[in-house]
This record gives sequence, structure tokens and C-alpha cells, in this order.
Amino acid sequence: MATITKFEDLEIWQLANSLSSEIYDVIKSTDLDTDYALKNQIDRSAMSISDNIAEGFEREGNKEFIHFLSIAKGSCGETRSQLYKVSYRNYIDNEKFEELKSKTELISKKISTFMKYLKNTEYKGNKFNEPIENYNTLD
Repeated sequence: MATITKFEDLEIWQLANSLSSEIYDVIKSTDLDTDYALKNQIDRSAMSISDNIAEGFEREGNKEFIHFLSIAKGSCGETRSQLYKVSYRNYIDNEKFEELKSKTELISKKISTFMKYLKNTEYKGNKFNEPIENYNTLD
């Protein structure tokens, strides 16, 4: 079992970072780029998912990490909600909407699973000199 040494090793961060990149691609390749309020809101909420995972990890404490994972999960829900608006305003087709919505649902589920694991483990965090085991295998 590998040890996680940086937030970039976490599958949930990788998935969230990839989603943020895909959202940005949608912004730049459609007329969404001219819908400033919606563009800014969905871009910020999508970035917030991976940013909060990273910030929580860097706090190096289990309770703080769970708190920031909760914020990341909320941002994931906000991103999903914004995707409905992007779809209703016809910036993306139904296929792209379903693809991105499914990714937000997967990320949200994986964040929840990770939070449950952290709540039920004796792991307290790096500030307590304990390594983080490989959580990427959790489903």
C-alpha cells in the first residue's frame, strides 16, 4: 500500500482538477465565455473543489481535512447546479451535460466515502506524525 505524501496523489483531487479543466474548456469553446456571471460562478465553484481538497490536506489534521472536504463536496454540488443552467441556456448539448454531471456525482460520492473513512479511522493527521495510507482504492 502506497503512502500519500502530497494532495496531488489523491484520486479525488485528480478527478476534481480534471473536472475544473473540462469546465474551463467548455467556457473557452462556447458562448458561455460571454455570459460573465454564469461563466465566473461555474469556473469558481469547479476550481473550489480541488482547491479545498488541497487546502484541507495541507492543514495536516484529520478534523480540518474533513471540514475542507465538506466544503469541497458543497462546491461539487454547486458546480452540478451551475451545469443545469449552462445546459438550459444551450451552451452545451445534453450529452456533454450528462458527462459532466456524472463526473460531479462521482467526485461527490468519492469525497463522501473518504470523509466517512477519515471519521471512522484512528488516523489524526500528519501534524501527529502519522502517514496517510493510499485512500485512492476506496469506492
